[in-house]
Amino acid sequence: MNLEPRPLHVRDAVLDDLRARLALTRPPLDEANEDGVHIGSGLPLDFFTGPRAWDLARHRPLTGDEPAPIRARVIQLDRRSASHLAVHMLDGATLAHGLSDSPAGLLAWLLERWNAWSDNGGDLESVFTKDDLLTHTTIYWANNSIATSMRYYANANRYPWTPSHDRTPVVQAPVGLTFVTYENPPGITTPGERVQAFRSGAQAAWFNHVNVTAHPHGGHFIPGENPDAWTTDLRRTFHGRR
Repeated sequence: MNLEPRPLHVRDAVLDDLRARLALTRPPLDEANEDGVHIGSGLPLDFFTGPRAWDLARHRPLTGDEPAPIRARVIQLDRRSASHLAVHMLDGATLAHGLSDSPAGLLAWLLERWNAWSDNGGDLESVFTKDDLLTHTTIYWANNSIATSMRYYANANRYPWTPSHDRTPVVQAPVGLTFVTYENPPGITTPGERVQAFRSGAQAAWFNHVNVTAHPHGGHFIPGENPDAWTTDLRRTFHGRR
């Protein structure tokens, strides 16, 4: 079955009002602004660009010559995210129809991600309560928003990101980054190594980074998993910028 998107017509006045309200939720990110951003990922800004954007190995296949720990880590990270990235980019709309029709299916899909991506030591409820998990799932279900959350991946690949200016760094607003050991790339084992790998890597040049930290505890959902570390980093990033 071929599922084609249908146009949604919204009055200009409604869109203008929405844009105005959204503008109040974020600062203007330009070189004259003293505000900034804080993020929990150091992915390349063009991560979703290319014919195999779901490939976490970035087009570098395993050869069998890698050290055993490196190979094991690559496979581990692939198993966490490969199906998520691939299906969202290639068949997201098809999956979304099924998840939008089944609360049990939606919960199963989300639970798999919360379980695999959080630093829970094999016990998901040590990180999130049942009430947390059901509340988040209900937000997706009541708003029928799983499809829109998936569509970003495909759209980011169809309409590749490009800089809007030729200045360096590309992201000129002050940026803070929080990394966690659970998401370390292959070959990185400690928080100190993670910070050094970022600072010495190509991605550092993309950001006006003013605060880079890493923590031994926490996973993909670090604001919920390790809120004390996250808020401390956030405050450090924005201290003195208002």
